[in-house]
Amino acid sequence: MTAPPFSAVAATIALPRSGPSVLAVGAFLKNTVCVTKGDRAYLSPVHGDLGTPDSIAAFEHSAEAMVRELGVKPVRVAHDLHPDFHSTRFAQGLDLPALAVQHHHAHAAAIAAEHGHAAPILGLSLDGFGLGPENQAWGGELLYCEGADFRRLGHLAHIAQPGGDKAAREPWRMAAAWLHKLGRTDEIASRWKGIPAASRLGMVLDKGLNAPITSSAGRLFDAACGLLGVHPIAEFEGQAPMALEALVDHPAILASGWILERGVLDFAPLMNLLASCPEPRDGANLFHGTLIAGLADWCVWGAESTGCRTVALGGGCFFNRVLTAGLVPELERRGLVPLAATQASPGDAGLSLGQAWIAALREM
Repeated sequence: MTAPPFSAVAATIALPRSGPSVLAVGAFLKNTVCVTKGDRAYLSPVHGDLGTPDSIAAFEHSAEAMVRELGVKPVRVAHDLHPDFHSTRFAQGLDLPALAVQHHHAHAAAIAAEHGHAAPILGLSLDGFGLGPENQAWGGELLYCEGADFRRLGHLAHIAQPGGDKAAREPWRMAAAWLHKLGRTDEIASRWKGIPAASRLGMVLDKGLNAPITSSAGRLFDAACGLLGVHPIAEFEGQAPMALEALVDHPAILASGWILERGVLDFAPLMNLLASCPEPRDGANLFHGTLIAGLADWCVWGAESTGCRTVALGGGCFFNRVLTAGLVPELERRGLVPLAATQASPGDAGLSLGQAWIAALREM
């Protein structure tokens, strides 16, 4: 039997309407490439993170092979806003008009595209990191998306990220940042006596040294883990939040656990309680239940502010089944229409689909 010919296409997704062919090159983590043709979007396999020669070679091969296989001439190439990603530099080196697409806007657009939704939409984009338009570290965003454009309605309350990227693998650092914000800096050194850096972190946070400000939902999960003693130092990014999710059996709500003011959603009351919670399972239940309730309040506020009641749930935090399974019915109960990922990934592997849809809309 003759083997079927190799295809560079891993998935095909129907778009809300037909448009010009565009190429989108994804971001850095869990990279994929997307090419559109007519009313279809074609996604490559996941190449992994673009930090190894093999992943980079696979990415570049996919971009060339998909265009050739589909027989299209893209009119535009879309890439992430981050200037240092290999995918960005690759896109800018092509002989095509390039469009930089903000990371969280692309997450929302990917969900809209796979659901055939071409009308305005609220984007609740929750992940670890994406570059904002003014080089800010975004990651907990409520956006209003219309056509190829968006505006930021609000974000999670800002918090320092001590150690920069290191904080994603050492949740105790984000926990320490919350203790500092809550006026409990003197607890940092005693909580993590076995970690030498803990004795200096209060001073680091006081001076703002190597502690960029972030609105990241992923770092909020890390902070909860650190406060509850769940993998204070993880073997890989995401290990601690996954372990926290696994503890949940009965999500509970702290009714006064969040503050919503001028579009900024602040879970400081919840984090203050978690800092004194002796039982990780109780804390996990309280964190997830209160997070769901606070996010639902935020989305209702966004709907009332814009008149838009459809919400795209995008970003890697929605791999958390407790969060997704709790938030979807809560939004429906409150009269909103939540859309979750069903065909493409809610995380960065689906990002190229959103980039492609935004680029196509720019040409329509």
